[in-house]
Amino acid sequence: MAEVNTTFRFMMVMYVFMFVRLCYTENSNLTSFRSPQEDVEVQTLLSRLNKHPVKSITSSDGDIIDCVHISHQLAFDHPLLKNHTIKMRPSYHPNRINLDDIKVSSLMNTSSDGLSSSPITQLWHSNGKCPKGTIPIRRTTKEDILRASSLKSYGKKKSSFVTQPSIIDAKLDQQGHHEYAYAYASGEFYGTKATLNLWNPKVQESNEFSLAQIWIIGGSTDTIEAGWQVYPGMYGDTNTRLFIYWTSDWYKTTGCYNLCSGFVQTNNKIAIGGSISPTSQIDGSQAAITILIWKDGKNGDWWMQLNGEQVGYWPSSLYSQLSKSASMLEWGGEVVNLGLNGQHTTTQMGSGQFPQQGFRKASYIRSIQTVDGTNTLRTPNLNSAHQEGCYDISTRFSNDSYWGAHFYFGGPGRNPNCQ
Repeated sequence: MAEVNTTFRFMMVMYVFMFVRLCYTENSNLTSFRSPQEDVEVQTLLSRLNKHPVKSITSSDGDIIDCVHISHQLAFDHPLLKNHTIKMRPSYHPNRINLDDIKVSSLMNTSSDGLSSSPITQLWHSNGKCPKGTIPIRRTTKEDILRASSLKSYGKKKSSFVTQPSIIDAKLDQQGHHEYAYAYASGEFYGTKATLNLWNPKVQESNEFSLAQIWIIGGSTDTIEAGWQVYPGMYGDTNTRLFIYWTSDWYKTTGCYNLCSGFVQTNNKIAIGGSISPTSQIDGSQAAITILIWKDGKNGDWWMQLNGEQVGYWPSSLYSQLSKSASMLEWGGEVVNLGLNGQHTTTQMGSGQFPQQGFRKASYIRSIQTVDGTNTLRTPNLNSAHQEGCYDISTRFSNDSYWGAHFYFGGPGRNPNCQ
């Protein structure tokens, strides 16, 4: 009997051991910082990232939105912005847009067929508002940081993991794991405007992502990026989220996602990094966001509007090339393909449908315009590139002011023609 009890206890110990080991394996990223010193470093980083709020709002998606005084935001941790004077309004707008005539506090968007409309909002809006004089910031959690490969890499793209889609053919970016379907234009530019169809693509691995965005590129070093993304490794969920990014040395040491040191936010309604909803449904209602980014002709700052409402700006002092103008503009989709087990990822781009499926099935970017040296919005001639067999793009032009220069893009990832 004693021998049976001993055997039973041994089996129970082994069971508990295997269970704990399994949990550890499944959460290895969350336990990568284990020493007391590393834990102190995590807490120090959290203290730096999470500024003292005037008010906090809990969102239904689990986010906590902190309403932080506008002068206390992370942008001013940047050495070049220590004595920066906040600009609440741009000096110039393309085609003399009058912000006072544009009221889109609900971020309203209407579909082209006139049969349905989709008011775009952020989930936290239903639980409160940030007071004037503050900006909404998604609170960074310990879990957010521990999902990163290291403390230094949190909120950053890896320089060895990113290639410039315009420099190489998109289908050749195998080592970098990034794959694209995008349109582009080269020249001298001072901004761009486009409407991006909103979707919630499936992402296979937590360290993969799927996004649709605008790229503004200066030379071989500077970028401004804005759009939507699904990135479990960054946010801990599969929600579609608004994001921005910047770098001034091609992702080597500068720049970061969302409200890190750099971008100056002036808007008290829009949480960058926050969830946006609803998203489009195949054969159903369509949702979209319109992003305008342009260079202020007076002080050189790059301003961003979302659905007609100004969000904030990237100060010109952050850049070398973009302090003058942009040399390339790009619009499109991007995914990370880790290629686990020698197979292409099933991570979707856009809606997960190929562009040939068309409206209400495939994802689109429409009404693409560029800002020229006279501060005028122009319709560009588009070139394109894509990942053959896995993701595709189809560029088009319409005299219809709703569509204008546009394209459908996307795909399912792994399929019989993409292994």
